[in-house]
Amino acid sequence: MAELVAIAPDDDGIRIDRWFKRHYPAITHVRLEKLLRKGEVRLDGKRADAGTRIAAGQQIRLPPQVVHDKTQLPAKPAAPAKPMGSLEDAILYMDKQVIVLNKPPGLATQGGSGLTKHVDGMLDSLAFEKTTRPKLVHRLDRDTSGVLLVARTATAASGLATALAQRDASKIYWALVRGVPKQKHGFVKAALVKEGGHGPRGRDERMTTAEETDEGAKFALTEYAVMATAGTEYAWVAARPVTGRTHQIRVHLASLGTPIVGDFKYGGADSRGRGEIADKLHLHARSIDIHRPDGRLKVTAPLPPHMLKSWSLLGFDPDDKRNPFPPKRTRRT
Repeated sequence: MAELVAIAPDDDGIRIDRWFKRHYPAITHVRLEKLLRKGEVRLDGKRADAGTRIAAGQQIRLPPQVVHDKTQLPAKPAAPAKPMGSLEDAILYMDKQVIVLNKPPGLATQGGSGLTKHVDGMLDSLAFEKTTRPKLVHRLDRDTSGVLLVARTATAASGLATALAQRDASKIYWALVRGVPKQKHGFVKAALVKEGGHGPRGRDERMTTAEETDEGAKFALTEYAVMATAGTEYAWVAARPVTGRTHQIRVHLASLGTPIVGDFKYGGADSRGRGEIADKLHLHARSIDIHRPDGRLKVTAPLPPHMLKSWSLLGFDPDDKRNPFPPKRTRRT
C-alpha cells in the first residue's frame, strides 16, 4: 500500500530529488525520474518532476515498491571522520533557524592546505536535534574574531545569504589601529584586486588597492568612525563594510596610514604593538544586524582576551554600546 509522508520543516524549500537523496539514498536518480513520469510519486496528489521544490507540510506519495523495498535501507555508514572538536562554547545565540557564534581568533572558517581544524569541520557539533548539517552563511578571516552566522536549515541559509547579497545587513567591526585617522568619520572607497604570486586562499592571500578599471578589481567601500584615541599612537576604530571583499577592512584602514595592530601582512613593522599590547590581529566582528522574515536578528560579540587586555591598558570601554553608524533619517514631506 502507498504511503503519504509529510515534509518536515528541515526539508522546506529543497528539491524532490534532494529529499529522496536524504531519506531514500538507495533510489537512483534514474529510478526516481521513472516513478515521477509514471505518476507513482506525487506531491499533494499532483504530478511533479525531480526539480520541483517542496514546502513544509506538503505530502509526498510513496508507491508500495518504495515503501516495502528492503533495498532502501541505507548501507552501513563509513566510519565517521575524527571530530575536530565542539563549538558549543562559542554560541552567542540560537533558535530553530540560526546559530550565531563568537569565533575565536586563530580558528579558520573553512579548510585549506595544512589546516587540521576549522569551523566548517566542527559544524556537526551544532546539529543538536536537527537531521541536517548546519551551514556557514559567510566567512571571517582566520585571525579575525567575532560574530559568525550559521544556518540550521536550507531556508534560513538561503534567506540570510540573500540579505547579505542585497546589503540588508549591517556588520560592525572593532579594530585597534596604530596612529589616528585624520578624519573622525569617513568612507574609504578603493577597489581591491588580488596580488600575484600568493596562494589562492588563507594566510598567503594578499589584496591591494587598484583602479576600478583594472583587470580583476572589485569595487569596495568601508565606512569608519573613531571611537576613542590613546594620544596619537593608537585609535579604536569601528568599521562597517558596505561591500564584502577579502581583507577589505584591513586593506582600507592600512591605506589611511593607520594599519590594524598585529596585521603584519598589510602594516608591516608599523603594526607591531608596544609594551603589553599583543602582536595579534586586533580586528573583531563586533555585531550584526540582519533581516529575517520574522524580524531583524541583532547579536553582539564580546572581545577576545588579547583585545580585552588592550582595551583595559588603553582605558577604552569594552562594553560601549554606542552605534557610530546610525541609520540615515528620511525627510518627511
